[in-house]
Amino acid sequence: MRLIFSLLTFASLGFGGWYAWENVPQVREAAQKTLSKSEFCTLEIRYTAEEIMRTNKDNLLKNSGYNYLEPELLYYPYLLMDVKYSKDRSSTCEGTLLWGLTDGEMVIDTASWDKTHGFEDCLLSKANKNDFKVIKALVENGGAVDREKLYQRFKVDYDILDDWIDDCREKKLIVISGNKFRLHFENPHLEIQPVTHLDQALVSQPAKYSAKVKKRYSLSQIKKLTVVAFGGDFAIRKTQEVFLPVYRIGIQNPDGSTRTVYYNSLNGKSISPR
Repeated sequence: MRLIFSLLTFASLGFGGWYAWENVPQVREAAQKTLSKSEFCTLEIRYTAEEIMRTNKDNLLKNSGYNYLEPELLYYPYLLMDVKYSKDRSSTCEGTLLWGLTDGEMVIDTASWDKTHGFEDCLLSKANKNDFKVIKALVENGGAVDREKLYQRFKVDYDILDDWIDDCREKKLIVISGNKFRLHFENPHLEIQPVTHLDQALVSQPAKYSAKVKKRYSLSQIKKLTVVAFGGDFAIRKTQEVFLPVYRIGIQNPDGSTRTVYYNSLNGKSISPR
């Protein structure tokens, strides 16, 4: 009798759950949110920690007195955006853009993990569209240009352009070098199309026990930056947070000290994440 009662109870609960899923949107949405929290989206791992340690053993372990510690797998947050933009006046392009939420830079190619350099400075200084006009002018002229050439380019009142220049200088985005203004970044890399060459698959990973690195920048900060950086024709269609799996590998030195190195699990190359 007790068995029959238990079966009837389970059947009732099952039917009630199915009915709620099919007919009560609030219940379905709550369940989907709960399920989504149990997994997160990452770029697919292509190299194991063991493969990386074996390949780089001669460089990382100088002699038998050095030893590997247990590697850790960390997940670095990125913002994946579906975007559209004008490549020229006659055509519109659509693509995918991957932006770091810890370093504020754009990934140009996921195979090489080539990235921009300079956007984080713009992010930290809250650069606006006029700042980017000046920056773009310098980039297109090899990184430095004199004031008169800027006047000729923009064809605005001198007072307006002087305000733009002064604003960029106050934000430490440009500096004076001789009689020219130059970008205040080491090895700037800003002249790019707003699209990432993405040749990696996206996969789901269980959230439990996964070590996620804390974001330094918010989704809204990155979205605002890209809109002012890439002009009025640039538009973000949708966004998704994804993660890059990175191995943190510790090395025990003979004197008892430790050294830590990081490797990108997508291409097996050394990386300097933050």
